[in-house]
Amino acid sequence: MLRFYKFGAAYLFSGLFHIIAITLIISSFQIFIGGLADNDVDMVTLVIKSINTLVIALAMYELGLGVGKEYTAEENGGNIFQTMRRTITRFVGTVCIALVLEALIMIIKYSQLELAGNLYYPVAILIACAMLLLALGGFLSLTRKD
Repeated sequence: MLRFYKFGAAYLFSGLFHIIAITLIISSFQIFIGGLADNDVDMVTLVIKSINTLVIALAMYELGLGVGKEYTAEENGGNIFQTMRRTITRFVGTVCIALVLEALIMIIKYSQLELAGNLYYPVAILIACAMLLLALGGFLSLTRKD
């Protein structure tokens, strides 16, 4: 019974993450097409927003894939540690891309609106992203097979 619950919950969460990813993909296309219809929107900001939404959708897809693989690798005899190492690396890489894109959007907005005093926020996002990548490097170093 516990085994059924474990697999059921894993597939439920995996499915939810995949549904969220599909919803974000549709939302990204709606944002892009809606922005093309509006003449007042800056094209660079529109493209970066759409790409940012697609990167978040990719992160949700990777998370759903990782959750699904984590609970099936044990049954299939796969190496759970290698699977989790790859999944975490892909997920953190995708999150870092989304963070850097968000910081880029903020820098573009603040430079267009001449709000240089607010540049602390995108710089903080970039520093957090750098720290996340350093932590990922430490994780990969500590979990490598000798």
